Amino acid sequence: MSMIFFPAIDLKDGHCVRLYKGEMAKATVFGTDPASQARDFERAGCRWIHVVDLNGAFAGKPVNADAVEAILSSVTVPIQLGGGIRSLATVALWLERGVARVILGTAALKDPDLVIEACRAYPGKIAVGIDARDGRVAVEGWAETSDITALDLARKFEDAGVAAIIYTDIERDGAMGGPNVEATVALARAVTIPVIASGGVSRMGDLSALKDAGGDILAGVIAGRAVYDGRVEPGAAQALLDR
Repeated sequence: MSMIFFPAIDLKDGHCVRLYKGEMAKATVFGTDPASQARDFERAGCRWIHVVDLNGAFAGKPVNADAVEAILSSVTVPIQLGGGIRSLATVALWLERGVARVILGTAALKDPDLVIEACRAYPGKIAVGIDARDGRVAVEGWAETSDITALDLARKFEDAGVAAIIYTDIERDGAMGGPNVEATVALARAVTIPVIASGGVSRMGDLSALKDAGGDILAGVIAGRAVYDGRVEPGAAQALLDR
């Protein structure tokens, strides 16, 4: 199974940013034209783009809709979108506008029936975002940590038809300290749903580590800050994962 490299476009106030460990106050702006950034990723050979409406994650509803629509109209590669999607109506809205896969995060914990209903209505188009701090699921833009473990939440959706689980270790996200390879691969081996690794990728060697440990089981890996810092070149990243 070939892993997919997902370059990340995190949107805050219409700009491309990266957070440090999920803190909105510690956002670094990397670009003011998300659509142009998406085109760059497509030209580099990326097969998917990962987009998050950060303001939406905190607000509980879409906030950066204009930026997302600009991205959708600028590229032909599929887009997966998360952030502030908490209702079936919002799922439908984005899928109708051309998003290939919608990510449910907070809703997965607080309204698991919505995930099941969405999967039934839109087979193959729903992903679950599981963001963990010390192994416990965090929601509401990572502002709130629950008592539920990532594995327990993932297992709730084993038979729902979820297209993928996007697993983020919050303490690694944006910190450039490397991904939590062990926890990510362990989750992937414990469930039947494809798992995409997220958080902490800082160099090409991190991609090699994920591929070596879980290339037979992981569906992909997301990277943001390392791409914008020039430490990971998207085209080369996908080529590495294809080997």
